[in-house]
Amino acid sequence: MAHLEYFTGFGNEFATEALAGALPVGQNAPQQAPLGLYTEQLSGTPFTTPRLLNRRTWTYRIRPSVMHKPYERIANGLLRSTPFHEVETTPSQLRWDPLPLPTEEVDFVDGLTTLAGNGDLTMHSGLAIHIYTANKSMTDRFFYSADGELLFVPEKGRLLLHTELGILELAPGEIAIVPRGIKFRVELLDAAARGYLLENYGATLRLPELGAIGANGLANSRDFLTPHAAYDDRDGASFQVVAKFLGNLWATEFDHSPLDVVAWHGNYAPCKYDLTRFNCINTVSFDHPDPSIYTVLSSPSEIAGTANVDFAIFPPRWLVAEHTFRPPWFHRNFMNEFMGLIYGEYDAKAEGFVPGGASLHNCMSGHGPDAETFARASSAELKPVKLDGTLAFMFETRFVCRPTKFAMETAARQHEYYTCWQTLKKNFSPTK
Repeated sequence: MAHLEYFTGFGNEFATEALAGALPVGQNAPQQAPLGLYTEQLSGTPFTTPRLLNRRTWTYRIRPSVMHKPYERIANGLLRSTPFHEVETTPSQLRWDPLPLPTEEVDFVDGLTTLAGNGDLTMHSGLAIHIYTANKSMTDRFFYSADGELLFVPEKGRLLLHTELGILELAPGEIAIVPRGIKFRVELLDAAARGYLLENYGATLRLPELGAIGANGLANSRDFLTPHAAYDDRDGASFQVVAKFLGNLWATEFDHSPLDVVAWHGNYAPCKYDLTRFNCINTVSFDHPDPSIYTVLSSPSEIAGTANVDFAIFPPRWLVAEHTFRPPWFHRNFMNEFMGLIYGEYDAKAEGFVPGGASLHNCMSGHGPDAETFARASSAELKPVKLDGTLAFMFETRFVCRPTKFAMETAARQHEYYTCWQTLKKNFSPTK
Protein backbone atom coordinates (compact mmCIF):
# COMPACT_ATOMS: atom_id res chain seq x y z
CA MET A 1 0.00 0.00 0.00
CA ALA A 2 1.47 3.29 -1.14
CA HIS A 3 0.63 5.15 2.10
CA LEU A 4 2.62 2.80 4.36
CA GLU A 5 5.97 4.15 5.52
CA TYR A 6 8.97 2.19 6.74
CA PHE A 7 12.34 2.66 8.38
CA THR A 8 15.32 0.80 6.93
CA GLY A 9 17.76 -1.37 8.86
CA PHE A 10 17.80 -4.56 10.91
CA GLY A 11 17.72 -4.34 14.71
CA ASN A 12 18.24 -0.59 14.62
CA GLU A 13 17.04 1.95 17.17
CA PHE A 14 13.95 3.64 15.80
CA ALA A 15 11.74 6.46 17.08
CA THR A 16 8.32 7.12 15.58
CA GLU A 17 5.11 8.92 16.45
CA ALA A 18 1.78 8.84 14.65
CA LEU A 19 0.84 12.16 16.27
CA ALA A 20 3.31 15.00 16.70
CA GLY A 21 4.44 15.41 20.30
CA ALA A 22 3.49 11.89 21.41
CA LEU A 23 7.09 10.85 22.14
CA PRO A 24 8.62 12.23 25.34
CA VAL A 25 11.96 13.95 24.90
CA GLY A 26 15.02 13.19 27.00
CA GLN A 27 13.52 10.41 29.12
CA ASN A 28 11.45 7.24 28.79
CA ALA A 29 8.91 7.55 31.58
CA PRO A 30 7.92 11.11 32.49
CA GLN A 31 5.55 11.60 35.40
CA GLN A 32 2.84 12.37 32.86
CA ALA A 33 3.30 11.04 29.34
CA PRO A 34 2.44 13.39 26.45
CA LEU A 35 -1.14 13.59 25.11
CA GLY A 36 -2.52 11.68 28.10
CA LEU A 37 -0.91 8.43 26.94
CA TYR A 38 0.31 5.55 29.09
CA THR A 39 3.97 4.52 29.12
CA GLU A 40 4.65 0.79 28.69
CA GLN A 41 7.96 -0.97 28.06
CA LEU A 42 8.11 -4.15 25.99
CA SER A 43 11.23 -6.23 26.74
CA GLY A 44 12.17 -8.94 24.24
CA THR A 45 15.32 -10.14 26.03
CA PRO A 46 16.38 -10.41 29.69
CA PHE A 47 17.17 -7.04 31.23
CA THR A 48 20.88 -7.87 31.62
CA THR A 49 21.44 -9.10 28.07
CA PRO A 50 24.53 -7.36 26.62
CA ARG A 51 23.72 -4.09 24.90
CA LEU A 52 24.55 -5.46 21.43
CA LEU A 53 21.82 -8.12 21.74
CA ASN A 54 19.39 -6.37 24.09
CA ARG A 55 15.95 -5.84 22.57
CA ARG A 56 13.35 -3.55 24.10
CA THR A 57 10.88 -0.89 22.99
CA TRP A 58 9.14 1.88 24.91
CA THR A 59 5.52 2.39 23.83
CA TYR A 60 3.14 5.27 24.45
CA ARG A 61 -0.39 3.97 24.17
CA ILE A 62 -3.98 5.00 24.74
CA ARG A 63 -4.53 2.26 27.36
CA PRO A 64 -2.04 -0.10 29.01
CA SER A 65 -2.04 -3.79 28.13
CA VAL A 66 -3.23 -4.84 31.60
CA MET A 67 -6.81 -3.71 30.88
CA HIS A 68 -8.55 -6.98 30.07
CA LYS A 69 -10.54 -9.80 31.64
CA PRO A 70 -8.81 -13.03 32.78
CA TYR A 71 -7.69 -15.36 30.00
CA GLU A 72 -9.61 -18.59 29.48
CA ARG A 73 -8.49 -21.70 27.60
CA ILE A 74 -9.84 -22.23 24.11
CA ALA A 75 -9.38 -25.15 21.73
CA ASN A 76 -5.96 -25.49 20.07
CA GLY A 77 -7.38 -26.89 16.85
CA LEU A 78 -4.47 -28.31 14.84
CA LEU A 79 -1.90 -26.10 16.57
CA ARG A 80 0.74 -28.06 18.50
CA SER A 81 3.76 -27.27 20.67
CA THR A 82 6.41 -29.04 22.71
CA PRO A 83 6.76 -31.80 23.61
CA PHE A 84 6.16 -33.20 20.13
CA HIS A 85 5.43 -36.79 21.08
CA GLU A 86 2.00 -37.56 19.60
CA VAL A 87 3.56 -40.16 17.29
CA GLU A 88 6.95 -41.80 16.90
CA THR A 89 9.34 -39.91 14.66
CA THR A 90 10.47 -41.87 11.62
CA PRO A 91 13.93 -41.55 10.05
CA SER A 92 12.27 -41.87 6.63
CA GLN A 93 12.18 -38.94 4.23
CA LEU A 94 8.84 -37.12 4.33
CA ARG A 95 7.08 -34.89 1.84
CA TRP A 96 3.66 -33.22 1.67
CA ASP A 97 1.41 -31.69 -0.96
CA PRO A 98 0.09 -28.19 -0.19
CA LEU A 99 -2.64 -28.14 2.43
CA PRO A 100 -5.97 -27.26 0.79
CA LEU A 101 -7.37 -23.76 1.12
CA PRO A 102 -10.43 -23.59 3.39
CA THR A 103 -13.92 -23.80 1.93
CA GLU A 104 -15.61 -22.36 5.03
CA GLU A 105 -14.70 -19.02 6.61
CA VAL A 106 -11.39 -19.40 8.45
CA ASP A 107 -9.12 -16.64 9.76
CA PHE A 108 -5.38 -16.81 10.40
CA VAL A 109 -5.64 -18.17 13.96
CA ASP A 110 -8.19 -20.88 13.18
CA GLY A 111 -6.26 -21.85 10.05
CA LEU A 112 -2.98 -22.63 11.83
CA THR A 113 -1.81 -26.23 11.38
CA THR A 114 1.41 -27.56 12.90
CA LEU A 115 3.49 -29.96 10.80
CA ALA A 116 6.52 -30.47 13.05
CA GLY A 117 8.61 -29.10 15.87
CA ASN A 118 11.33 -29.76 18.41
CA GLY A 119 13.03 -28.57 21.58
CA ASP A 120 11.42 -27.28 24.75
CA LEU A 121 9.63 -23.95 24.59
CA THR A 122 9.81 -23.59 28.40
CA MET A 123 13.60 -23.65 28.07
CA HIS A 124 13.65 -21.26 25.09
CA SER A 125 15.03 -23.80 22.65
CA GLY A 126 13.69 -25.36 19.46
CA LEU A 127 10.89 -24.36 17.16
CA ALA A 128 7.54 -25.20 15.65
CA ILE A 129 6.72 -25.22 11.94
CA HIS A 130 3.16 -24.29 11.04
CA ILE A 131 1.17 -23.83 7.85
CA TYR A 132 -1.39 -21.03 7.81
CA THR A 133 -4.44 -21.00 5.56
CA ALA A 134 -7.14 -18.34 5.66
CA ASN A 135 -9.95 -16.81 3.64
CA LYS A 136 -11.23 -14.36 6.26
CA SER A 137 -9.62 -11.24 7.72
CA MET A 138 -9.24 -10.67 11.45
CA THR A 139 -11.11 -7.47 12.31
CA ASP A 140 -11.87 -7.49 16.04
CA ARG A 141 -9.63 -10.45 16.81
CA PHE A 142 -5.94 -10.30 17.65
CA PHE A 143 -3.15 -12.78 18.34
CA TYR A 144 0.25 -12.99 19.95
CA SER A 145 2.69 -15.75 20.85
CA ALA A 146 4.43 -15.63 24.21
CA ASP A 147 6.28 -18.81 23.20
CA GLY A 148 8.39 -17.48 20.35
CA GLU A 149 8.91 -14.99 17.56
CA LEU A 150 7.05 -15.62 14.31
CA LEU A 151 8.60 -15.70 10.83
CA PHE A 152 6.00 -15.41 8.05
CA VAL A 153 6.85 -16.95 4.65
CA PRO A 154 3.80 -16.35 2.40
CA GLU A 155 3.21 -18.66 -0.56
CA LYS A 156 -0.22 -17.47 -1.73
CA GLY A 157 -2.10 -14.25 -1.09
CA ARG A 158 -1.08 -10.81 0.14
CA LEU A 159 -1.48 -9.83 3.79
CA LEU A 160 -1.61 -6.72 5.94
CA LEU A 161 -0.10 -7.38 9.34
CA HIS A 162 -1.58 -4.81 11.69
CA THR A 163 0.74 -4.87 14.73
CA GLU A 164 1.00 -2.84 17.90
CA LEU A 165 3.98 -0.99 16.41
CA GLY A 166 2.70 -0.40 12.87
CA ILE A 167 1.46 -2.02 9.68
CA LEU A 168 3.37 -4.31 7.31
CA GLU A 169 2.20 -5.22 3.82
CA LEU A 170 3.40 -8.70 2.95
CA ALA A 171 3.35 -10.63 -0.34
CA PRO A 172 4.74 -13.95 -1.58
CA GLY A 173 8.46 -13.49 -2.11
CA GLU A 174 8.73 -11.44 1.09
CA ILE A 175 9.09 -12.47 4.73
CA ALA A 176 8.11 -10.78 7.97
CA ILE A 177 9.15 -11.16 11.60
CA VAL A 178 6.68 -10.47 14.41
CA PRO A 179 8.62 -10.60 17.69
CA ARG A 180 7.50 -12.64 20.68
CA GLY A 181 4.61 -11.02 22.56
CA ILE A 182 3.63 -8.37 20.02
CA LYS A 183 -0.08 -8.41 19.27
CA PHE A 184 -1.32 -8.29 15.70
CA ARG A 185 -4.21 -9.07 13.40
CA VAL A 186 -4.03 -10.43 9.85
CA GLU A 187 -6.02 -8.75 7.09
CA LEU A 188 -6.27 -10.52 3.73
CA LEU A 189 -5.73 -8.45 0.59
CA ASP A 190 -6.71 -11.37 -1.65
CA ALA A 191 -9.52 -13.93 -1.47
CA ALA A 192 -7.37 -16.53 0.29
CA ALA A 193 -3.90 -16.91 1.74
CA ARG A 194 -1.51 -19.74 2.53
CA GLY A 195 2.03 -19.79 3.77
CA TYR A 196 4.62 -21.15 6.17
CA LEU A 197 5.06 -19.90 9.73
CA LEU A 198 8.17 -20.55 11.80
CA GLU A 199 7.73 -20.15 15.55
CA ASN A 200 11.22 -19.69 16.97
CA TYR A 201 11.41 -20.58 20.66
CA GLY A 202 15.12 -19.75 20.88
CA ALA A 203 17.32 -16.67 20.60
CA THR A 204 15.96 -13.94 18.37
CA LEU A 205 16.67 -14.21 14.67
CA ARG A 206 19.57 -12.11 13.50
CA LEU A 207 21.75 -11.64 10.43
CA PRO A 208 24.42 -14.34 10.14
CA GLU A 209 28.08 -13.50 10.55
CA LEU A 210 29.79 -13.13 7.17
CA GLY A 211 33.26 -14.35 8.11
CA ALA A 212 35.52 -14.65 5.10
CA ILE A 213 32.86 -13.10 2.85
CA GLY A 214 33.68 -9.74 4.41
CA ALA A 215 31.37 -6.84 5.13
CA ASN A 216 28.75 -7.22 2.39
CA GLY A 217 26.55 -9.84 0.78
CA LEU A 218 23.69 -12.19 1.57
CA ALA A 219 20.92 -10.22 3.32
CA ASN A 220 22.00 -6.64 3.86
CA SER A 221 20.70 -4.76 6.89
CA ARG A 222 19.47 -1.73 4.93
CA ASP A 223 16.93 -3.86 3.02
CA PHE A 224 14.88 -4.73 6.11
CA LEU A 225 11.85 -2.50 6.66
CA THR A 226 10.24 -1.60 10.00
CA PRO A 227 6.88 0.22 10.11
CA HIS A 228 6.16 3.67 11.40
CA ALA A 229 3.75 3.97 14.31
CA ALA A 230 0.06 3.60 13.36
CA TYR A 231 -2.54 3.43 16.12
CA ASP A 232 -6.06 1.97 16.17
CA ASP A 233 -8.35 4.01 18.46
CA ARG A 234 -11.49 1.85 18.67
CA ASP A 235 -13.68 1.21 21.69
CA GLY A 236 -16.24 -1.56 22.19
CA ALA A 237 -16.92 -4.78 24.07
CA SER A 238 -16.08 -7.41 21.46
CA PHE A 239 -12.32 -7.29 20.92
CA GLN A 240 -10.86 -10.76 21.40
CA VAL A 241 -7.16 -11.32 22.06
CA VAL A 242 -5.86 -14.88 21.59
CA ALA A 243 -2.57 -15.70 23.32
CA LYS A 244 -0.36 -18.69 22.66
CA PHE A 245 1.15 -19.40 26.06
CA LEU A 246 3.07 -22.56 27.07
CA GLY A 247 1.80 -24.29 23.94
CA ASN A 248 -1.91 -23.64 24.43
CA LEU A 249 -4.35 -21.02 23.19
CA TRP A 250 -5.98 -18.67 25.66
CA ALA A 251 -8.49 -15.89 24.93
CA THR A 252 -9.70 -12.78 26.67
CA GLU A 253 -11.83 -9.73 25.91
CA PHE A 254 -10.68 -6.14 25.64
CA ASP A 255 -13.09 -3.20 25.56
CA HIS A 256 -10.73 -1.46 23.11
CA SER A 257 -8.37 -2.32 20.30
CA PRO A 258 -4.99 -3.43 21.70
CA LEU A 259 -3.25 -1.85 18.70
CA ASP A 260 -3.40 1.59 20.28
CA VAL A 261 0.28 2.54 20.38
CA VAL A 262 0.52 6.17 19.26
CA ALA A 263 4.32 6.41 19.50
CA TRP A 264 7.29 4.19 20.27
CA HIS A 265 11.05 4.06 20.31
CA GLY A 266 13.41 1.11 20.57
CA ASN A 267 14.80 -1.87 18.68
CA TYR A 268 12.21 -4.59 19.39
CA ALA A 269 9.81 -4.29 16.49
CA PRO A 270 8.34 -6.19 13.53
CA CYS A 271 10.04 -6.00 10.17
CA LYS A 272 9.80 -7.31 6.60
CA TYR A 273 12.30 -8.23 3.89
CA ASP A 274 12.04 -8.68 0.14
CA LEU A 275 13.83 -11.92 -0.72
CA THR A 276 14.75 -10.59 -4.18
CA ARG A 277 17.21 -8.29 -2.35
CA PHE A 278 19.25 -11.31 -1.21
CA ASN A 279 22.76 -11.11 -2.67
CA CYS A 280 23.77 -14.70 -3.53
CA ILE A 281 27.33 -15.84 -3.04
CA ASN A 282 28.25 -18.82 -5.25
CA THR A 283 31.19 -20.60 -6.85
CA VAL A 284 32.92 -19.27 -9.95
CA SER A 285 35.20 -22.27 -10.37
CA PHE A 286 34.21 -25.85 -9.43
CA ASP A 287 31.88 -27.54 -6.91
CA HIS A 288 29.60 -25.33 -4.90
CA PRO A 289 29.44 -24.19 -1.26
CA ASP A 290 27.35 -25.72 1.51
CA PRO A 291 23.74 -24.47 1.61
CA SER A 292 24.61 -22.36 4.66
CA ILE A 293 25.93 -19.81 2.17
CA TYR A 294 22.27 -18.99 1.44
CA THR A 295 21.36 -18.16 5.07
CA VAL A 296 19.14 -15.09 5.41
CA LEU A 297 18.56 -15.18 9.18
CA SER A 298 19.86 -17.27 12.04
CA SER A 299 18.82 -18.01 15.61
CA PRO A 300 22.05 -19.16 17.28
CA SER A 301 22.22 -21.77 20.02
CA GLU A 302 24.54 -21.90 23.02
CA ILE A 303 26.90 -24.10 20.94
CA ALA A 304 28.97 -21.86 18.68
CA GLY A 305 28.32 -22.54 15.01
CA THR A 306 25.23 -24.66 15.67
CA ALA A 307 21.96 -22.87 15.03
CA ASN A 308 18.73 -23.26 16.90
CA VAL A 309 17.34 -22.55 13.44
CA ASP A 310 18.66 -21.05 10.21
CA PHE A 311 16.39 -19.63 7.52
CA ALA A 312 18.01 -20.16 4.12
CA ILE A 313 16.67 -19.54 0.61
CA PHE A 314 17.43 -20.88 -2.86
CA PRO A 315 16.56 -17.99 -5.17
CA PRO A 316 17.21 -17.30 -8.86
CA ARG A 317 20.96 -17.35 -9.53
CA TRP A 318 23.62 -18.17 -12.11
CA LEU A 319 25.15 -21.66 -12.22
CA VAL A 320 28.65 -21.58 -13.72
CA ALA A 321 30.64 -24.31 -11.94
CA GLU A 322 32.97 -26.29 -14.20
CA HIS A 323 33.18 -30.14 -14.30
CA THR A 324 30.66 -30.18 -11.43
CA PHE A 325 27.37 -31.85 -10.61
CA ARG A 326 25.41 -28.65 -10.18
CA PRO A 327 22.25 -29.55 -8.25
CA PRO A 328 22.60 -30.31 -4.52
CA TRP A 329 24.56 -33.51 -4.09
CA PHE A 330 23.39 -36.58 -2.17
CA HIS A 331 23.94 -35.91 1.51
CA ARG A 332 23.27 -36.87 5.10
CA ASN A 333 23.39 -34.14 7.74
CA PHE A 334 23.72 -33.59 11.45
CA MET A 335 21.32 -30.68 10.99
CA ASN A 336 17.67 -31.32 10.13
CA GLU A 337 16.08 -29.77 7.05
CA PHE A 338 12.49 -28.67 6.51
CA MET A 339 11.98 -27.28 3.02
CA GLY A 340 9.18 -25.34 1.37
CA LEU A 341 8.63 -23.92 -2.10
CA ILE A 342 7.19 -20.47 -2.70
CA TYR A 343 7.11 -20.57 -6.50
CA GLY A 344 8.69 -22.32 -9.45
CA GLU A 345 10.53 -25.65 -9.50
CA TYR A 346 13.28 -26.69 -7.09
CA ASP A 347 16.38 -27.71 -9.02
CA ALA A 348 16.90 -30.97 -7.09
CA LYS A 349 13.38 -32.32 -7.61
CA ALA A 350 11.83 -32.67 -11.07
CA GLU A 351 8.36 -33.60 -9.82
CA GLY A 352 6.31 -33.83 -6.64
CA PHE A 353 7.73 -30.86 -4.76
CA VAL A 354 5.31 -28.06 -5.58
CA PRO A 355 4.64 -24.52 -4.28
CA GLY A 356 2.94 -24.68 -0.89
CA GLY A 357 4.27 -28.20 -0.30
CA ALA A 358 7.01 -29.26 2.09
CA SER A 359 9.64 -31.89 2.76
CA LEU A 360 11.44 -33.02 5.90
CA HIS A 361 14.81 -34.77 6.00
CA ASN A 362 15.91 -35.43 9.55
CA CYS A 363 19.32 -36.14 11.09
CA MET A 364 21.41 -38.55 9.02
CA SER A 365 18.55 -39.47 6.67
CA GLY A 366 19.93 -39.64 3.13
CA HIS A 367 18.44 -37.33 0.53
CA GLY A 368 19.31 -35.52 -2.66
CA PRO A 369 18.24 -35.21 -6.29
CA ASP A 370 15.62 -37.59 -7.61
CA ALA A 371 16.56 -40.08 -10.34
CA GLU A 372 15.37 -37.89 -13.21
CA THR A 373 17.26 -34.84 -11.98
CA PHE A 374 20.41 -36.90 -11.39
CA ALA A 375 20.34 -38.31 -14.91
CA ARG A 376 19.73 -34.92 -16.50
CA ALA A 377 22.38 -33.08 -14.46
CA SER A 378 25.00 -35.80 -14.99
CA SER A 379 24.97 -35.30 -18.75
CA ALA A 380 24.07 -31.61 -19.07
CA GLU A 381 26.29 -29.26 -21.02
CA LEU A 382 28.13 -27.20 -18.41
CA LYS A 383 27.62 -23.78 -19.89
CA PRO A 384 26.53 -20.83 -17.73
CA VAL A 385 22.84 -21.25 -16.89
CA LYS A 386 20.52 -18.80 -15.16
CA LEU A 387 18.36 -20.69 -12.68
CA ASP A 388 15.30 -18.48 -12.81
CA GLY A 389 11.66 -18.44 -11.80
CA THR A 390 12.18 -20.36 -8.57
CA LEU A 391 12.23 -19.62 -4.85
CA ALA A 392 12.63 -22.39 -2.29
CA PHE A 393 13.58 -22.08 1.37
CA MET A 394 14.79 -24.19 4.25
CA PHE A 395 14.39 -24.13 8.03
CA GLU A 396 17.55 -25.90 9.20
CA THR A 397 17.72 -26.80 12.88
CA ARG A 398 20.03 -28.65 15.27
CA PHE A 399 17.20 -30.72 16.79
CA VAL A 400 15.27 -33.47 15.01
CA CYS A 401 11.96 -32.13 13.69
CA ARG A 402 9.24 -34.36 15.09
CA PRO A 403 6.13 -34.48 12.88
CA THR A 404 2.68 -34.10 14.41
CA LYS A 405 0.02 -36.79 14.26
CA PHE A 406 -1.79 -34.68 11.67
CA ALA A 407 1.34 -34.44 9.51
CA MET A 408 1.77 -38.21 9.48
CA GLU A 409 -1.90 -39.00 8.79
CA THR A 410 -3.05 -36.19 6.48
CA ALA A 411 -4.00 -37.01 2.91
CA ALA A 412 -1.44 -34.39 1.86
CA ARG A 413 1.41 -36.67 2.89
CA GLN A 414 3.13 -38.27 -0.12
CA HIS A 415 3.52 -41.88 1.02
CA GLU A 416 5.31 -42.78 -2.23
CA TYR A 417 7.96 -40.07 -1.86
CA TYR A 418 10.72 -42.64 -1.39
CA THR A 419 10.14 -44.03 -4.90
CA CYS A 420 11.76 -41.00 -6.55
CA TRP A 421 15.18 -42.51 -5.74
CA GLN A 422 14.44 -46.17 -6.41
CA THR A 423 15.19 -46.03 -10.15
CA LEU A 424 18.74 -44.70 -9.64
CA LYS A 425 20.91 -47.06 -11.66
CA LYS A 426 24.02 -48.93 -10.65
CA ASN A 427 26.72 -47.28 -12.78
CA PHE A 428 29.76 -48.79 -11.08
CA SER A 429 32.37 -50.26 -13.38
CA PRO A 430 35.73 -51.43 -11.95
CA THR A 431 37.34 -51.12 -15.39
CA LYS A 432 36.62 -47.40 -15.92
